Amino acid sequence: MKQQKTYLVTGGAGFIGSNFILYMLEKYGDDIRVVNVDALTYAGNPENLRDVETKENYRFIRADITDHAAIGAVFAEESVDIVVHFAAESHVDRSIADPEVFVRTNVLGTATMLNAARAAWEKEDGTYLPGRKFLHVSTDEVYGSLPEDGGYFYEDTPYAPRSPYSASKASSDLLVKAYTETYGFPANITNCSNNYGPYQFPEKLIPLMIHNALEGKKLPVYGDGKNVRDWLYVVDHAKAIDMVIEKGVPGETYNIGGHNEKQNIEIVKTIIDILREELPEDDARRAHLSYDLITYVEDRKGHDRRYAIAPDKIKREIGWEPETMFAEGIRKTIRWYFEHEAWMDNVTSGAYQEYYEKMYSV
Repeated sequence: MKQQKTYLVTGGAGFIGSNFILYMLEKYGDDIRVVNVDALTYAGNPENLRDVETKENYRFIRADITDHAAIGAVFAEESVDIVVHFAAESHVDRSIADPEVFVRTNVLGTATMLNAARAAWEKEDGTYLPGRKFLHVSTDEVYGSLPEDGGYFYEDTPYAPRSPYSASKASSDLLVKAYTETYGFPANITNCSNNYGPYQFPEKLIPLMIHNALEGKKLPVYGDGKNVRDWLYVVDHAKAIDMVIEKGVPGETYNIGGHNEKQNIEIVKTIIDILREELPEDDARRAHLSYDLITYVEDRKGHDRRYAIAPDKIKREIGWEPETMFAEGIRKTIRWYFEHEAWMDNVTSGAYQEYYEKMYSV
């Protein structure tokens, strides 16, 4: 009988983490066990995993990744084979307002996870139990900014973070690299481009614009709106992580890019266009859907001009490449939000509204 593999997923109630868990449980079924550790901060939503919460091979534990005792207890109770470390503070604007929180979670939290995994997996001779791996999920923002006229981020691109968020992620990446070099720790790092898709918290560009447009609210766009990002559909990202877990060479970093570069203003206009196409003729919300909702606001401090990832290495060595082009993915995403308006209403109430008014008042 095939032994059930146990995945410890941190931040699994968040956007990318929940999509990864749903993908893995659908793909592998009872062949795997998923233990989801999440502190359920503002961006962690257990509703994202309602479809799997009663499965016998799924367990949710509410815990902070900086809590040594709580994380140690998880490893003591579960025979963890794989750690997939998503948990992080991830919004640049919030990091500018409160950098210390990002250092605590992203740097100290990663150190806690590394130490717990090492303690559980390392044998007396300094080698590690077979089949164990720690996959650290990071961002392209650690590389800094690219010129508008060309160039890509590669795995050997020097780190040049420009925000407290990206600096904290760069620090956590370097911690993981140090553990692979110092202790021979079995880990991989993945640096991905901007994700989009179902369950994304509406402080991020695409769900924020969808929500505001449907509400007839202003669409706040930083600066001239011409900052460029490379967009990756979240399910493609989940598949890439799974493949790196299975095929990635320990100690290696893999960049995961979508080959979908778009200016922010292009994204906003595309969302308006698709909403007008998708809404029924008799839907009253159609009346206010126009580019007139676009409102340019003061640019973000240290706003990187362009990101673009070259996923050449992961394609060459692991066989992954993005499957969902932006035109398809953005339409699927908008339809998902149509079908889950109650989910959006729930996550945009209370504290989120206060934060939104503070950050994007127009």
